[in-house]
Amino acid sequence: MKVYLELEEIALMERAATNLRDRLLIRLLFHLGCRISEALALKVEDIDFIQGTVSIVHLKRRVKISCTDCGAQLGRSHSYCPRCGVKTKGVLNEKEHRRQRVLPVDSQTLEMLKEYVERGGPVVRDGKRVIFDITRHR
Repeated sequence: MKVYLELEEIALMERAATNLRDRLLIRLLFHLGCRISEALALKVEDIDFIQGTVSIVHLKRRVKISCTDCGAQLGRSHSYCPRCGVKTKGVLNEKEHRRQRVLPVDSQTLEMLKEYVERGGPVVRDGKRVIFDITRHR
């Protein structure tokens, strides 16, 4: 059973938030319709204040492992090749897929983002300025 929040419930949650960061996170999740992991991964450079958009970048990796002797495809846990029977470590072939969604942001949320950035809210994580200093596990 899916439960959807009404506009009034979102407004109540926003008013109940005790700081700008939490209000901003609630607004981004509701108004952009993005996943929590996407919102928490947002970087300052993903926000275009002039165009009023936010870019959400998806980077996925696909790993294929093959036998060094016969080229058969192996699973991650294979020690022996199922085709030729040779003990092998396998050759990794990694492909990256990158997709990007550009979403429009309403003016009130954009102003909140601008204020948050100007106040020094973003933090540096892995050499990048991310908007939120929290992860989806926290």
